[in-house]
Amino acid sequence: MVNFFLKAKHWQLFLLMFAIPMVIQLAFMAGLFLTMIGPAIEGGEPDPMAIFGYMKWMPVIMLLFFATHYGWLWSVATGLQIKVPENVKMKITKFKIFLLIPVIYMTLLMVLMGFFFSCFNPVAFENATPNPALIIVGMVVFIPLHFLAIFSMFYSIYFVAKTVKTVELQREVAFSDFAAEFFMLWFYLVGVWILQPRINKLAQEIDAAHASER
Repeated sequence: MVNFFLKAKHWQLFLLMFAIPMVIQLAFMAGLFLTMIGPAIEGGEPDPMAIFGYMKWMPVIMLLFFATHYGWLWSVATGLQIKVPENVKMKITKFKIFLLIPVIYMTLLMVLMGFFFSCFNPVAFENATPNPALIIVGMVVFIPLHFLAIFSMFYSIYFVAKTVKTVELQREVAFSDFAAEFFMLWFYLVGVWILQPRINKLAQEIDAAHASER
């Protein structure tokens, strides 16, 4: 998997991270529109609950995006460590832990969403009485986890950007050295077109070094 993401072309990553999930999402939205508007065209009443039949597939689309995005970050950070200078210490274990936090968080969230939409019962939902204690507990648990996942994501981007620049410059770097890479990773839809060719070049250098050692 690491080699795939290091050697993948920018357009391949763009397709996996954005284009394909977006096309699938648009297809589901079109199907939902036809499902809701079709009965109205024929003189019937549209079923507003039809949306829940389609929403249960949204987690699958989101997981496709997250698997590609986080897989890319993981592969770049771990795959380029071999070219980090020996005098530069990078906390790769810390990075792995922080990257796994949003992965676990989003996976659980998507699974719960899929389960909710699959088991949704409109009648039971309309007659249900909100439980204030359950809502408070949910907020106490969800809000800290949400902010922890956001922080972890930004740290992961920071670490990957630092890794790329460290390998390129072969020295210890400050944030000012890799600020551009940080924002390219943050706004990856644009950044992947600029950054991935550089990652491809570094991956080729690693392969060349391995070949010369044989």
